[in-house]
Amino acid sequence: MRLLVPGETRPGERRVAVLPSVVGKFRQLGYEVVVESGAGDLAYASDAEYAAAGALVVPTSGMDDAFAAADVVASVRPLDYARAKRLRPGAVAVSFLSPAIDLDTIRGLHDAGATGLSFDLVPRISRAQSMDALTSQSLVTGYRAALVAADRLPKFFPLFMTAAGTIQPARVVVLGAGVAGLQAIATAKRLGARVSAYDVRAASADEVRSMGATFINLDLDALEGSGGYAREMSDDRATRQRQLLAPHIADADVVITTAAVPGRQAPLLVTREMVEAMRPGSVVVDLASESGGNVEGSLPGEEVMVGEVTVWGARDVPSEMPIHASQLYGMNVYSLLTLVSKDGSVVVDPDDEIIAGCAVVLDGTVRNEAAMAALQGGG
Repeated sequence: MRLLVPGETRPGERRVAVLPSVVGKFRQLGYEVVVESGAGDLAYASDAEYAAAGALVVPTSGMDDAFAAADVVASVRPLDYARAKRLRPGAVAVSFLSPAIDLDTIRGLHDAGATGLSFDLVPRISRAQSMDALTSQSLVTGYRAALVAADRLPKFFPLFMTAAGTIQPARVVVLGAGVAGLQAIATAKRLGARVSAYDVRAASADEVRSMGATFINLDLDALEGSGGYAREMSDDRATRQRQLLAPHIADADVVITTAAVPGRQAPLLVTREMVEAMRPGSVVVDLASESGGNVEGSLPGEEVMVGEVTVWGARDVPSEMPIHASQLYGMNVYSLLTLVSKDGSVVVDPDDEIIAGCAVVLDGTVRNEAAMAALQGGG
């Protein structure tokens, strides 16, 4: 079996699907690991390190043949159409793959007769926990969010008691208590801030308190969706929630928003008026900026001023910490390939619950309903 690790082609992406430290694990599974020259450069992994770990490093000029010979291609971002189309029938591409957005990739996999497995769609069941790349990358994102906020806030995060007087700790509000939110809470707490948080899911109150933060109780009904995610809320419910959150936002030095509904636009949690009511110098970090934004006016990859408040819009945050983000992602890839590697062959079982959930394309057939609808709609 041959595993190909190409360099990422999307601008700004610094992660790599497999680091040299993980190559040995794939070799133990029976894979020959082939890495495009320079694939790990932005994650500080050199060609020499890959070669020392037992991988075959090939120049970019030889990648056409490498794609044609691969049994599995592992990347972080989806392959572009040209690379997906080069795969041989039955080959498997593993990556993040949004079925309603990455339509060129899906067309390429269809035209090649190949299979596309998406980490965006791995079901949240206990058997798939080690394959859950959304969770592993959210860990990085939440940690980074708190550091970004602390860096931009013109105040200390922790309490200081000095001869010159007492400095009160910063007040941090985290909206959304999934993996990213909980890690943001934990990191802000470690930095010494006073943290409170809110989430629409019933189980989130105990999770927030377990991190040492205060749960914001708005006396609204919980909104529990499938797979542990929050479900979409009505317009009336969203308006009422913003009204109840407004005083908590106004009292905060930092607001970190992490709320997302898979496959849908991120819910608007914080309006421009709510941001403008915050104290001058306050900071808002919107981790949902790329999917529409939890904060009105946030822009992915940009810092904007709303009144005298800095609003930081997230864009590909895990790439800002490419070493550990790549390390975690590589183990997710390893776990998924463990599932489909049997007796020296790649066997993708469509009846397996995990494969049924994450197979966007199977042997050239588009299986995901969202992808089919987008393709039929001319997307």
